[in-house]
Amino acid sequence: MSADIETFYGGSVLAMASENAVAIMSDRRLGMGPITVSKEFTRIHKIGPRLYVGLPVFIPDTQVLLKKIRKNYNLFRLEEQREMEPEELSSMISFLLYSKRTSPYITSPIVAGLTSDGKPYVSSMDSIGSITSPKDFVAAGTAGDNLIGICEALYRPGMDEENLFVTCTQAFLNAVDRDALSGWGADCYIISQGNVTKRSIKGRCD
Repeated sequence: MSADIETFYGGSVLAMASENAVAIMSDRRLGMGPITVSKEFTRIHKIGPRLYVGLPVFIPDTQVLLKKIRKNYNLFRLEEQREMEPEELSSMISFLLYSKRTSPYITSPIVAGLTSDGKPYVSSMDSIGSITSPKDFVAAGTAGDNLIGICEALYRPGMDEENLFVTCTQAFLNAVDRDALSGWGADCYIISQGNVTKRSIKGRCD
């Protein structure tokens, strides 16, 4: 049985941006080392109307962090009387992580959403809050390295929503097929200016 705390529960998250939409995708497997405990687990959480966060790696820490994210998000809405921008959410999560740097949360959060003027935004962080916010894609989890490599080959700028979904799905399923700690299908959220669409994808169950 795996003794590595960063891979014990398994799971991976991918976020990809196009010209006017963003997709965030996660597998459904919850493991206990090599043993699959659940095949209906979600690592993607809705924070705002067009704002989502993916929390892979060590599940107990992600649950504590999620409560703090939602508390601070609600306080922000009460004080500012507006929705939080994706970049503001990233900065807030980064602050929460850095404030625990001496005993950090074992997670690598991914933020995906649209700004108030409809521009896509994706970012990822390490366990002490260092932010990376590229224009194309970010990935984390046990299949993170696989995802980055495949996305570099498949990603094309200026994709529409359907091509974004297809590219994201192809990259994700091929990456988790090469990772024993992720899989059992996936959930994908396509966030556009008009609506948010959730699609579920069947994958290998071995």
